Amino acid sequence: MAFYNAPAAEYRPLPPALRSGLSPDWLIHDEARNRLVLYLPDYHAPAHAYYQWLTLRPQRPFVVSFTARKGQSLFLDNRLVFTAPSAAAYTLDLARLLPAGSVPGSHLLCVWHPQVAPNLSSFVDVRPAAPAAQAGPAKAPGASLLAQPLARSHPGENVFLLFLLLIGLLYGSIRAVYQPGFARIYQVNNVWSKSTAEQEFLVKPTVTWLNILLVIVFSLSFALLLVAIHTNVQNIAMLQRLFNVPESALVPRILLYTAMIAAFVMGKYLFLELMGYIFDVGELVAVQYREFIRTLLFLGLCLPLVMLLYLGLNQTLPAAVLWVSNGVVSLLLVGTVVRVARTIHRRASLLNLHLFSYLCATEVIPLVILLKLIVFTY
Repeated sequence: MAFYNAPAAEYRPLPPALRSGLSPDWLIHDEARNRLVLYLPDYHAPAHAYYQWLTLRPQRPFVVSFTARKGQSLFLDNRLVFTAPSAAAYTLDLARLLPAGSVPGSHLLCVWHPQVAPNLSSFVDVRPAAPAAQAGPAKAPGASLLAQPLARSHPGENVFLLFLLLIGLLYGSIRAVYQPGFARIYQVNNVWSKSTAEQEFLVKPTVTWLNILLVIVFSLSFALLLVAIHTNVQNIAMLQRLFNVPESALVPRILLYTAMIAAFVMGKYLFLELMGYIFDVGELVAVQYREFIRTLLFLGLCLPLVMLLYLGLNQTLPAAVLWVSNGVVSLLLVGTVVRVARTIHRRASLLNLHLFSYLCATEVIPLVILLKLIVFTY
């Protein structure tokens, strides 16, 4: 994209309508006709650059806040004015980004990221009670604006709170109905136990109503975390092609992620059966999957706690919330693999290269992929 050489006027199809603030409607560049057209999420494919005409006056603040990944840039009239130094939320006074001598009028705002589609739903107007000059320095060439990382607030916090209450009710109801089985999974003393009760647990039937219900609740907890904090997941190209859900549709996205996570957890048994047949270790599949389910459900109890932390501290300590979330997700994924490896090793030594290769194919490689998609993207 040539932002530096081409003037903004060449993209102007019609005189823009005057606006007092940001609009929910964005434009994309139509290369065939060399003009800007209205972006329709259900019609156009996601783009890396989005445009909007704004009416800016150098002496009148025009403050916006938005969530940005590292490397996301803002342009005014095809001039680079801001680049996000890290993944966070920022507040900017666009009027102060105008070069000296600019006249009041229409200016073209561009939001661009070199790798993924920017999070447009996070762009909102701000009515500051104090002057915006109290912000921190923005790392952009030629810009006099000051930028301050803000809380990664999300407009759907009430939705998250309602789903969190639903998760609490579901856990309480399941515990009341399936109390013995619930205690076997969530009893801390049995996590690293070598007792006979643990061995009996690993040979019990895996597909039970208790496990299915707990997997659904776990999937809902994980989906809330992805939508609220790890919003970059929605920019995965494969996910966008298979399920084109608008960013603003919180409830459908939460339900979609819940279904995908539940399908992944339950479908892993078929994957293990296939790999067990290929590696000729079919006798370990049932025990491995049982341990996978038990550890995943046990560590999944931390996910609602992270959501409570998000709802309580995201406005004041967004970076800390993100670090805690990444840590809990990493513990969930890595801890599950370590626990499964320990259980398999007690039945057949992992020093056997054949068995070690099987473990890498079924646990380690999926672990690396999930860590890359969820944790190391931010």
